[in-house]
Amino acid sequence: MTRFIFLSFIVLCSIHGLAQGTLSTKSKKAIELYAAADNYRVRGQFDQAISLLDQAIAKDQNFVEAYYRLGLTYFSMKQYSKALEKYEKGLSLTADMRKQKVFWYDMGELYLLVGEYEKAMKVLSAFVNNESQSKQKIDRATMFFRSAEFALKNQANTAAFRLRPLSDTVNRYVMQYFPVLTADQQQLIFTRRAGDGPNDDEDLVVCNKDAQGRWLAPVSISRNINTRLNEGTCTITADGRKLIFTSCTGRDGIGSCDLYESKKIGNDWTEPKNLGKLVNSAAWESQPSLSADGRTLYFVSDRKTGLGRRDIWISTLDDFGQWTKAVNAGSQVNSQYDEISPFIHANNRTLYFASNGLPGFGGYDIFFAERDSAGWTVPSNIGAPINDHEDQFALFITADGKKGYYAHEETLESGLSRSKIFEVLIPPEYQLRYRSNYVKGIIRGKVSQAPLSAKIELININKNTVESLVESDSITGEYLMVLTQGAEYALYINKPSYLFRSYNFNYSEVADFEPIVINIDLEKATAGSMAVLNNIFFDYDQYELKQKSLPELLKVIRFLTANPSISVEISGHTDNIGSDLYNRQLSDKRAISVYNYLISNGIDKNRLSHKGYGPDVPVASNDTEEGRKLNRRIEFKITL
Repeated sequence: MTRFIFLSFIVLCSIHGLAQGTLSTKSKKAIELYAAADNYRVRGQFDQAISLLDQAIAKDQNFVEAYYRLGLTYFSMKQYSKALEKYEKGLSLTADMRKQKVFWYDMGELYLLVGEYEKAMKVLSAFVNNESQSKQKIDRATMFFRSAEFALKNQANTAAFRLRPLSDTVNRYVMQYFPVLTADQQQLIFTRRAGDGPNDDEDLVVCNKDAQGRWLAPVSISRNINTRLNEGTCTITADGRKLIFTSCTGRDGIGSCDLYESKKIGNDWTEPKNLGKLVNSAAWESQPSLSADGRTLYFVSDRKTGLGRRDIWISTLDDFGQWTKAVNAGSQVNSQYDEISPFIHANNRTLYFASNGLPGFGGYDIFFAERDSAGWTVPSNIGAPINDHEDQFALFITADGKKGYYAHEETLESGLSRSKIFEVLIPPEYQLRYRSNYVKGIIRGKVSQAPLSAKIELININKNTVESLVESDSITGEYLMVLTQGAEYALYINKPSYLFRSYNFNYSEVADFEPIVINIDLEKATAGSMAVLNNIFFDYDQYELKQKSLPELLKVIRFLTANPSISVEISGHTDNIGSDLYNRQLSDKRAISVYNYLISNGIDKNRLSHKGYGPDVPVASNDTEEGRKLNRRIEFKITL
């Protein structure tokens, strides 16, 4: 649908340019047929238009404008080889520069779309060198030329990638596109369409993996989401529990197409809710992409305040769980043409999107940009074989960066379209610089073993910034948190009236890592309950707190402030290396460092005590380095 709208714009401009001169035929009957044909063509009745134009050419074999409109009609039908045949014939019959320029312009794009890059460069160069009036067309033709030039240099770089269509079990429809996966790669969700027409029914379907890792047949994602009308282009959080999708009719819409949100509780999806006027507008919104934790949303809109026809926009969740006013992603990403189908990787740093406004292989190509302290880097074309002269609309890269999924649409000679979802294995040298994996499990009450809904917070402890925030399922207790290379993290599990739990993951230098499963039992905040403060750090044989201990210390302060009736003991523990007396003294000094920090930040000293136990209370064997590491710890124990 997007491409059809853009082609219609180009077609109207081209017809206007060719119609400015006198028609090349003197045959009144040919002119009559030519005019009648256009009444059918503009209404999309292409077969009737072709028949009348063929009759007009039969009356005058040198009717230049009839060849042009015949080529234009085949262009609209996406029968590119026939369109080029008619264009080439018409061009050969005229020496009128005004008419030649119209042919050159359209033929340049068509040659690009069929991968005949040298021919594209030849006619586009002729157009740019001879056109002096339309800056818009000169700019567009120049961009096409740069794309053909780029494609000639890069089309052979395909050997390193291995790609294959998914099985017919998945690719069972005429059209399937916009695939997304959960971080554990156990669910694949995509839009399916029964036919290739823009008005054919679209629904969201989901495939699950069996025990052997094979995709099962797709099924409707939910009765609450799919209706007899169209639902499509969705995004899902890393844990598979928040979905945003596009719906254009039949719901409480604000514009022509709006974004809606549904949440999965247990095994059921909630009734979809419109994201509201701060995200949706009176224009068209579609093609959403959520960050892994579901707190940042990227989407596409054609609202008039954008930089191009269709731009990428961004909204975030505020502290009250409401979507903020969407802002444009900016000129580092958006061009004066179309940027569509954004995908923010699980690492929350790499943005993939499709564009027809940047040099590529033809039509829409997939690009990516990295976010750094200055904003987005200059977009890079992801290259062949994913990009080719056909349109490529969307790409999903798995959290670990090893696989990609995308839909490849093929235009048949009949003009009908067929799309399939492909999987591509990405070689190590082409993989993301910052790959991600995850920790997941079930959160339960320690005594009852009942599943709990709790907040899980991920903090970059060197920057003391919140990287991600998710919640466990209120029915199953399941949670999933994405961890990305390049940082050391503190993971916190918080629930009112329970003692928080903390974990440490140091991925600042790790080359590769596997998914982690941790089932977490939370203790009620009562006398005797205890937690290890896993993110309190000291240098070897020292007791001064390191700066990266700050997030954990602030967490303790917030807990004590929220529970003013609670008193706690801060205890220090060591391994058994060295004398027992020295270890007890060192562990007590470390406990005192924490004790003093809490007092200096407003905690009443009467609520606090400290003690150094040295090696006397081990939690693991001291025979291994891993065990000794577990024994070197600071504990937080409720005494009252």
